[in-house]
Amino acid sequence: MASASAPLRILITGATGFVGPHLAAAIRQRFGDRAELTATALDAGDDAVLGAIKALDVTDRDAVEAMIGDLQPTHLVNLAALAAPAAANADPALGWRVHLDGPRNLGHAILAAAPACVLVHIGSGLAYGRTASDRPATEQTVLAPRDDYGASKAAADLALGALVAKGLRCVRFRPFNHTGPGQTDAFVVPAFARQIAQIEAGVAPPLLRVGNLDGQRDFLDVRDVAAAYVEAIARSELLEPGLILNVASGLPRRIGDILQQLLALTPEPIDVQRDPARDRADPADIIVGDATRACTLLDWNPTIDFATTIADVLNDQRARIGRRAE
Repeated sequence: MASASAPLRILITGATGFVGPHLAAAIRQRFGDRAELTATALDAGDDAVLGAIKALDVTDRDAVEAMIGDLQPTHLVNLAALAAPAAANADPALGWRVHLDGPRNLGHAILAAAPACVLVHIGSGLAYGRTASDRPATEQTVLAPRDDYGASKAAADLALGALVAKGLRCVRFRPFNHTGPGQTDAFVVPAFARQIAQIEAGVAPPLLRVGNLDGQRDFLDVRDVAAAYVEAIARSELLEPGLILNVASGLPRRIGDILQQLLALTPEPIDVQRDPARDRADPADIIVGDATRACTLLDWNPTIDFATTIADVLNDQRARIGRRAE
């Protein structure tokens, strides 16, 4: 493990997405003043959690190399992505640029301008595709993505593996589904929670429209996921370059059961109506990961109960709807 007093210069790309603020908070809690944190996104700005945000387009190779050369980060956490698979599948060209060209640019820039930097790359469990349906996917499971989102994530994973052979220090994460406060309603749990919050606020009728509820997904709390990334930073000196780590609970959760848990948290009587336009998964679709390796090498385990997670998502949506209604 790195010295407890060694200064850290941590660069986060794609920091203004769902995970970024949770990761920044976890980094500050773990490392305190040791860590100098730089957050980047497509647009510059200021954020209560992230602080000043620098503008960086990871698909711009020259800009990436210039920033890495200037900042000389000890660690770079790459969160830059089209977070919602639907967005990447709707615009495949953009998805491939961000998901493949972006990580390759970061890897090449590190090798050229800051070779001691450790790249913590955040991929996706969707790179496994249907091979994660038969049994929980381990890091040795064959990658068989079934759409542009998963394929572009898998390609980046492999491309970075090739750069490891050239000296890149890299940890490749493959996180499965995660949710929590701050996630947009482009994702299923906050989408349910938002509709419930709107009904509670009286701005929508007591009817919740849903897609297929039979799909099963492996869900974690985003704060547990961020904790895994922080442990990789803390232990980076001990981790093999190119290491692949799943981040998962190992437990499939039926989407319909999650909806029932959310409905149990509201006093409002709500009817549920099937809307095929909202379908997101095949009825028999199961995606589950095995995170034994991360648990062992990072001394990490999920600590937040899923009931707490979904309650926090609902309360987050209640706060958002309440602010709009004022």
